[in-house]
Amino acid sequence: MQKGNIGVTTENIFPVIKKFLYSDHEIFLREMVSNAVDATQKLKTLADKGEFKGELGDLTVRIAIDEAAGTITISDRGIGMTEEEIDKYINQIAFSGVNDFLEKYKDNANNIIGHFGLGFYSSFMVSKKVEIVTRSHKDGAKAVKWSCDGSPAYEIDDAEKEDRGSDIILYIDDDCKEFLEKSKIEELLNKYCKFLPVPVAFGKKTEWKDGKQVDTDEDNIINNVEPLWTKAPSTLKDEDYKSFYRTLYPMQDEPMFWIHLNVDYPFNLTGILYFPRIKSNIDLQRNKIQLYCNQVFVTDQVEGIVPEFLTLLHGVIDSPDIPLNVSRSYLQSDRDVKKISTYITKKVSDRLQSIFKEDRKGYEEKWDDLKLFINYGMLSEESFYDRAKDFALMKDSEGKYFTFDEYRTLIKDNQTDKDGQLVYLYSTDKEEQYSYIESAKAKGYSVMMLDGQLDVPVVSMLEQKLEKSRFTRVDSDIIDRIIAKEDIKKSELNDDERDNLSDVFRSQMPQLPKSEFYVEVQSLGETGSPVVITQNEYMRRMKDMSRFQAGMNFYAQMPDSYNLILNSDHPLIKKVVDDCAANTAEALKPIVSELKGQEARRAALNQSQGKKKPEEITQEEKDDLQNTEKAITEQKDKKKAVLTDYAKGNSIVHQLIDLALLQNGMLKGASLDAFLKRSIELIK
Repeated sequence: MQKGNIGVTTENIFPVIKKFLYSDHEIFLREMVSNAVDATQKLKTLADKGEFKGELGDLTVRIAIDEAAGTITISDRGIGMTEEEIDKYINQIAFSGVNDFLEKYKDNANNIIGHFGLGFYSSFMVSKKVEIVTRSHKDGAKAVKWSCDGSPAYEIDDAEKEDRGSDIILYIDDDCKEFLEKSKIEELLNKYCKFLPVPVAFGKKTEWKDGKQVDTDEDNIINNVEPLWTKAPSTLKDEDYKSFYRTLYPMQDEPMFWIHLNVDYPFNLTGILYFPRIKSNIDLQRNKIQLYCNQVFVTDQVEGIVPEFLTLLHGVIDSPDIPLNVSRSYLQSDRDVKKISTYITKKVSDRLQSIFKEDRKGYEEKWDDLKLFINYGMLSEESFYDRAKDFALMKDSEGKYFTFDEYRTLIKDNQTDKDGQLVYLYSTDKEEQYSYIESAKAKGYSVMMLDGQLDVPVVSMLEQKLEKSRFTRVDSDIIDRIIAKEDIKKSELNDDERDNLSDVFRSQMPQLPKSEFYVEVQSLGETGSPVVITQNEYMRRMKDMSRFQAGMNFYAQMPDSYNLILNSDHPLIKKVVDDCAANTAEALKPIVSELKGQEARRAALNQSQGKKKPEEITQEEKDDLQNTEKAITEQKDKKKAVLTDYAKGNSIVHQLIDLALLQNGMLKGASLDAFLKRSIELIK
């Protein structure tokens, strides 16, 4: 019997392995099964080279649980180890049997998984004791048994083993007993080992017999040794890709299309990326790309490994150049991984470009599902925008599709304002903003539909990319002011009429939660709407952007700001003006007279005191100005009270306000009920 200490530089190697080397305890099973597959692949390589003359026979890797003994055993019929090899590859952590083997057989080594030779020690994350019973494939080799209890001390002894290969026996720690449950091991094998290149058996297949499930004699092979991405695309049909997608994502809708990746220079990479149908909710779609290294599952947390927008894709990426046994933070900084990321972005762009060119009609049909992905890419990757601007589409309110250049050509002549700015009109809801869209179309303008999750930030991005262009929602103002061809005509009302009209309508505006209304009087022509509600483009966009960008919470807290625009040319508004004058003139006459007298006095006082230094103004003069301000406020309040009292009884004012609110989906509950009753009364 040989005893000794594992060749490590510190006795704390095992706590380090437990805590830092692997991010998740369950990785141990991946490592153990991967090592067994490695040993099998090595034997196949030796046989291919004629260096192993024996029968390969059944090469299945087997996993067995013994709940009573508290063990998991991983068995292979691979290359096995001699006592000297155990000493070199197990006891001397600094060395890697894999690296030695790769160096010797680098031209035709069968997919060797391990990179660092530390995979075996992951077993101590869940085990209080580990045994290796192994027999080398070499002629005359003796079986040996290695055991270690998680300290640097180990023992090597002779053992009984008729067949070549290795059995790794893990004595599971008391705090890891869940790994002795059949369902847990099935779950981990399905996650990490589903596509390993050597058959992996866990127990026997079962069948229903005499009212219960019973084992058959057939091995339960848990993996597909030749997954789709390892096959040549020319040998595959569409149904093969769809079937594989259903294997990966049983509950997902059918993908739109896919890319089969296959490159061997300047790095090795295979895989299949699927474009799912993504209409909304980016977060639900993430982490569906599975990262493999030689058919061994590494992670599905691929942010930072592939560009962020590609995390919306589904599928598999497999590369031996992706390190298996290291943290994601290492992966994210690895140069090979960065090259892979750049390559995939280019392949995705090329695929989208080719579909767009070869089948534009089919591409347009898929656009609503593709848009979120492409928008995300353009927002997050400058290089992707440069490619995508040629196949990203804009859809108008008629359902027609245009590239960026095509749409610019379409609207350039008609939608350039008097200042030379090209105005892109857009709608976020065709039904809610219907009348605004119709007003724009009546002018011969085109309106885009931007109703997606990322369209607001895309608008801001395009304004920076496209010269002398601005994007304005179609309900943000009167259409003649959104695209001003000439200076706006002034209202024919005098200042007093305009002020009184504003106060009449302002006094009857409802108090809606988190909403503010401002009243304007504009000359919009006799055929224009009498009353329109608009929402300032800048403020609304800032509030929308606050949902995407940290640090913009200030805007999110602000109330929604609306403008109620009164068309002074419309007969109904003129009627309100005339009726208001007739019914309030007598009550307002003394108030207005007193108000104008006080305002004149304030102007005189301000002029007088403005010529003096602050310290030269007497208290009496200060009091005089303050009392005058107070008197002005009192008269204004009296004036508002008269106009408010009048407005309360004017059914046209209420009807016009409610019509404007109704048009914007803001009339609800008791207010809607009152509007309906008033409408019936007005019809009578």
